[in-house]
Amino acid sequence: MFTSNRSKQRQYLKQAWEKYTSQEQLEPLELQLSKIVEQHPEYQNLIKNLDSEYFPEQGNTNPFLHINLHLTLQDQITMDQPKGIKEIHSQLLLKIKDAHEVEHMMMEHIAEMIFNAQKNNAAFDLDGYIQALKQL
Repeated sequence: MFTSNRSKQRQYLKQAWEKYTSQEQLEPLELQLSKIVEQHPEYQNLIKNLDSEYFPEQGNTNPFLHINLHLTLQDQITMDQPKGIKEIHSQLLLKIKDAHEVEHMMMEHIAEMIFNAQKNNAAFDLDGYIQALKQL
């Protein structure tokens, strides 16, 4: 899964979901991804088509990107990296009381940080990211 090859990433996700729905034994990462897909019934058929393109300007959400943003956030929270994100997540859970909604709120800021870094050909602004999360 940890590859920059988009096709391999998509294939891994598709295979993990197929294994999950067939009740096959899963590796921990496959299970984590499958649990994310399970929360998104609208993506369950879309991830079968590995070659689809998704254009936000046309109102399309890229299910592969969305699922990977969930994965990224979950990993950040588990490792508390960047420092403080675990506490922010805990505070938002107390306030919002819907773990999936909290992840979506936080993921918007991950996506923004990635977009800005790419647009400006710069490093991730982790301090700005944490400050934006604190404002939620």
